[in-house]
Amino acid sequence: MKRIFISFDYDHDRHYRYLLKALAENPRSDLEFTDVTPEEIQSYDIPRIKAVLTRKIREATHSLVIIGKHANSYHPDCEEIGERNWQWWEIKKSIEEGNRMVAVKIDRSNPTPDPLYGQNVSWAYSFTVDSIINAIDSA
Repeated sequence: MKRIFISFDYDHDRHYRYLLKALAENPRSDLEFTDVTPEEIQSYDIPRIKAVLTRKIREATHSLVIIGKHANSYHPDCEEIGERNWQWWEIKKSIEEGNRMVAVKIDRSNPTPDPLYGQNVSWAYSFTVDSIINAIDSA
């Protein structure tokens, strides 16, 4: 069974993460994986957040990046995070940990996060079950 860490913009795209989780848990769905993404981390302590995310990324075999409109936006704490935003940090950490990378564009026109360029990424250019399954299986 694939263990997938889902990277998403919490402020703008979390409902897509919850939809993926629900699809994976639905016995009638063809989407099969174990979601190892942490639930909301109740902390503003960036080192603590990084520790939780690192543990979850390490548990995963794959990292699935949900790409919304704000994937390249600057987070207010970007200097402390050390990257433009949390998604960028999660992508780089996932690559560093050797996870297979899957990217799902909510809309084909959404900008690709820069850290995905030049990486071995399996793409879904629409948020549909078939395209997501194909991208996960190709990773």
